[in-house]
Amino acid sequence: MGSRWRSWARLTAARRGKRSIQAYMTTVFTAIIIIAMLAVGLVLHSKFSRTAEESAYLNTEQIVEQVNFNVEYYLRGMEELFRQLDDRVSKSASLSGRETLEQLATIVNTRNDLVSVSVFAEDGRLLTGYPHTQLRENVDVIGQRWFAYAADYPNYLQYSPPHVQNLYPGEYRWVVSLSQSVSIRENGGERVEAVMLLDVNFRAIDDMCRRVALGKKGYIYITDPDGNLIYHPEQQLIYLGLKEEPNAAEVMNYSYGSFYDRQSGERRLVHVKTVKNIGWKIVGVAYMDELVTSAREISTFMVWFLVVVILFVVGVSAYMSAVVSKPIKQLGQSMKSVERGDFDSVIAVAGTREVEQLSQRYNLMLGRIRELMRENEREQEAKRKSELEVLQAQINPHFLYNTLNSVVRLAEGGRNSEVVTMITSLSRLFRISLSKGKNMIPLQDELEHIRHYLIIQNIRFKNKFRFTIEAEEAVLSCLTLKLILQPLVENSIQHGIEMMQDEGEIRVAAGIADDKLLITVTDNGLGMPEEVLAHILDRDREKAWGRDQEKEASEARGSLNASVSARKSSGSGVGVRNVHERIRLTFGEPYGLEFASRLEEGTTVKVWLPLLSNEAAGEGEKP
Repeated sequence: MGSRWRSWARLTAARRGKRSIQAYMTTVFTAIIIIAMLAVGLVLHSKFSRTAEESAYLNTEQIVEQVNFNVEYYLRGMEELFRQLDDRVSKSASLSGRETLEQLATIVNTRNDLVSVSVFAEDGRLLTGYPHTQLRENVDVIGQRWFAYAADYPNYLQYSPPHVQNLYPGEYRWVVSLSQSVSIRENGGERVEAVMLLDVNFRAIDDMCRRVALGKKGYIYITDPDGNLIYHPEQQLIYLGLKEEPNAAEVMNYSYGSFYDRQSGERRLVHVKTVKNIGWKIVGVAYMDELVTSAREISTFMVWFLVVVILFVVGVSAYMSAVVSKPIKQLGQSMKSVERGDFDSVIAVAGTREVEQLSQRYNLMLGRIRELMRENEREQEAKRKSELEVLQAQINPHFLYNTLNSVVRLAEGGRNSEVVTMITSLSRLFRISLSKGKNMIPLQDELEHIRHYLIIQNIRFKNKFRFTIEAEEAVLSCLTLKLILQPLVENSIQHGIEMMQDEGEIRVAAGIADDKLLITVTDNGLGMPEEVLAHILDRDREKAWGRDQEKEASEARGSLNASVSARKSSGSGVGVRNVHERIRLTFGEPYGLEFASRLEEGTTVKVWLPLLSNEAAGEGEKP
């Protein structure tokens, strides 16, 4: 019954660390709402994120398409203008004539984006042009890129990358050159091949693209079919080698389409569109973190909404759980008096029907517990007394018989002085053993008892050993259980010294260590092997060993085998374990025996006891 009570107490203590029913209900309700909100939030966030990304993709594609349309429209206008100039030049009878020059001037002056128009012979000579001026000195016309392309591909109108116009003296402008091989009459003669050049101010294309915005960081740039930049918002830095476009090489693999890349850890959408006929590529670069701002706004809204919902749910859950758990808490408060040891209290809690039934049944259980505890206390007290009596009775099973046999042998041998000494010591030994029925005696009496015991044993074993008994003055008056040293000394004699060839030595000492009473019994005997030392206080091993000895005794034949079996039985360690259990039953777990032994060197037994005086302890009670 005692073990059941202790188990219930441990279970109660363990449950104290768990959450209250109010906290549990609040946590569960809040967790359910949070999980539901998170699930809905994740679904909505995923949906809106995909929608925002698709919208960003579509927006980038539309802007690039619009730029492509504008560039195509502008270039078609330049092509038509070039064809008009070509028609005027081809039909002109004299390129240097006034009429031809006026026509060229009229066409150029009607457009702000035109810089110049020129016609060059195959050897690089300027035939005509507007503005009508001389070329700069040392200009290599034939080495110009636009001239070489026009000569190599006579049937195609060529577009050059942006470059500085360096043909005429004066202002140096960034231009895009349109050039093509044309057929003309030079000075009214036969038709010859020439190259016509139309320089368009690059600012027109620059303004067209610069007005396009793809967020704060996105931009548009244009390349020719060879990867040369036609336009870039940071074109000057790129030309100076201070910056480069990281995805330019990959762009060349696309004529139309989109791909994603990462620049400086940022995810970018790159959309490519190719201008018809001339092969220019319009490239839009958009930063996704700017384009999907709606997704971030939704995420922020969901977070705040979730916080507000959680606070609301926690408040409502706390209130509802408090209403439900209040009677149970009252019941728990009433039970605390029982927890403090007041088993006579009666619990009365008003509330729901289940709570009232619980309090009534708890009162019935409490009454039954009180009855069982009183019964258990009576049983434990009776059991404790009987165990102590049995353990004490088992300590000297054969000592008196062996001592009297030794007295008889000494008397027959005429050794009267030794007979007197042995009988005197035996008398004093049993006088101390009786101790007027007391279970605890002063340490001084216990040491006197063991001194007489050693005198008797020394006579029996014919002075085979010598002994010393020492004790600090401060511990002689301390109380100890009686007859706890005799089994230890007997064990030293029978299993440590009796089999030795040399003289044995037993030393008993008492003192104070770690605020405890320490008694040591040391011998220089044969010692014990480690496997015996490890289990010498093991009760289960004692029972198993006893069953083995009973089997050996039943199989023993003849007095010799019986004698051998009896000697083995004496080494079972029953007396030592009885002493250990007596100490623990009386004083508790921190006290008892401690063994140390080495083969051929001896054994030391430490007896740990509390420091008790006559005033501090009663008969047979725990300190």
